[in-house]
Amino acid sequence: MKAMFNKEFRGYFNSPTGYIFVGVFLFFCAMFFVNMVIVNQSATLILMFNSMNLICLFLVAILTMKLWSEEMSRKTDQLLICSPVSPWGIVMGKYLAACAVLGVALVFSLIFPVILNIFSNPPLSELISSYLGFILLWCSFIAIGLYISSLTENQMISAILTFGVLFVVFLINYLTSTTHTALWIRKIVGAFALLDRYYDFQLGMVSIPDVTYYFSVIFLFLYLTKQNVVKRRYK
Repeated sequence: MKAMFNKEFRGYFNSPTGYIFVGVFLFFCAMFFVNMVIVNQSATLILMFNSMNLICLFLVAILTMKLWSEEMSRKTDQLLICSPVSPWGIVMGKYLAACAVLGVALVFSLIFPVILNIFSNPPLSELISSYLGFILLWCSFIAIGLYISSLTENQMISAILTFGVLFVVFLINYLTSTTHTALWIRKIVGAFALLDRYYDFQLGMVSIPDVTYYFSVIFLFLYLTKQNVVKRRYK
């Protein structure tokens, strides 16, 4: 797993992908920080984080589109699958590498709460819980993107599908609340509303059920990706 992680992480920064992701992430963070925090003289980063969640639909699609699609298009996936590394090791290595790129962007973004703290007195617990919720939400999106990337060898199709699926997840509550659907259908669909639980983190509330929910989503899509790897191994 470590070798796979190192390979993928270096691959991001040996190509423009990693720099584009971090650069675009910080650019929009700075823009939203100025327009929604400084201009409005707000003592919270909630509006900045909420706006970034929409941008993440594009960024996660860019970050994950090559993880498996590139391997399949180059026909190197068979060598990878038949290597001594276990399917879980392959999947986890790729997933953690993508999350690490997100981690690099988040480390640089810490400048914004530092600036906020200089000019105001934001609640520390709210800042920490907002970052935690942001990380769990985006890591869930990355797991979904990784799974979709394992379904096609075309990187562009992978990116479009990832964006489409995440966009539906983003709007899922709105879609069910504005249509005349049965209550039981709303409850089932609501289970996929990843943003619902994220809003609790913004209020400074970190609950075990919410954290468990995100870890369950991550595990589910990593497991589905692993199953695809196993299927290709014996195909």
